[in-house]
Amino acid sequence: MPGQPHDDLLAHLSRTSPLSASEAARVVADVLAYFSEPADEFVRRRHAELKARGLTNDQIFGRITAELPLRRVAPPELSLRQLRRIVYG
Repeated sequence: MPGQPHDDLLAHLSRTSPLSASEAARVVADVLAYFSEPADEFVRRRHAELKARGLTNDQIFGRITAELPLRRVAPPELSLRQLRRIVYG
């Protein structure tokens, strides 16, 4: 797959896993998109996922607060109020 971004990673994944070159490219693109998600979209998505699991807002916002610094490019620290405004406007 010459000319693709991350050629070395794609070749490594194709060599060391059962993924084909096109499958490896799709996985890498998905991972990069996941970690490039803006903080506000991440907060809304995680809130919806965790709410669907039956967690309360106190549990959800606590978990999101712990997860945000682990993002690829961590956003500035957001207060509970800021998180609630992202979700509820």
